[in-house]
Amino acid sequence: MSSIPYPSAQAVFYQQYESVRRDEIVGILLALFLGCFGIHHFYLRRTGLGILYCVFCWTGITAFLGFVECFFMPGRVREFNAIQAAGIAAALGIPMPAWGQPINVTVNVPYGNPGVQGAQYSSAMAPTAPAAQLFQGPQAAALIACPRCQRTNPQGARFCGGCGTAL
Repeated sequence: MSSIPYPSAQAVFYQQYESVRRDEIVGILLALFLGCFGIHHFYLRRTGLGILYCVFCWTGITAFLGFVECFFMPGRVREFNAIQAAGIAAALGIPMPAWGQPINVTVNVPYGNPGVQGAQYSSAMAPTAPAAQLFQGPQAAALIACPRCQRTNPQGARFCGGCGTAL
């Protein structure tokens, strides 16, 4: 038996999310100081706009637009981070974690002590059932299964996070 513990889906989610998330302050500073070259657009993976800003950087219009866009960068960075988090959660087949507060979900444990049916679990507690069985309760309505690979996806998803099939 291996001594390396198997990471939970939420641990994998937070590890992947931390590697792709962007910082609001960095976005503001890039738009303010390097906005004329469109670096803030490259930072948010908007390469088309970034190239457009680079092409027209000699006009001075992009410098003005970069200054104006530094006020909109916090919202754009939050939107980028939310899209990345939703994509990671869909790829892992887990619901979106609540930010900054513990998740309390009522679940039915299919095995173990029959006296714990419908018990309250918190995200701070270690689950006693596999993650796929824990989210069969009230969260199940927010997930849809892919007809091809049977992976669960968020309710508003148009494509499967696992195989890319249209839902």
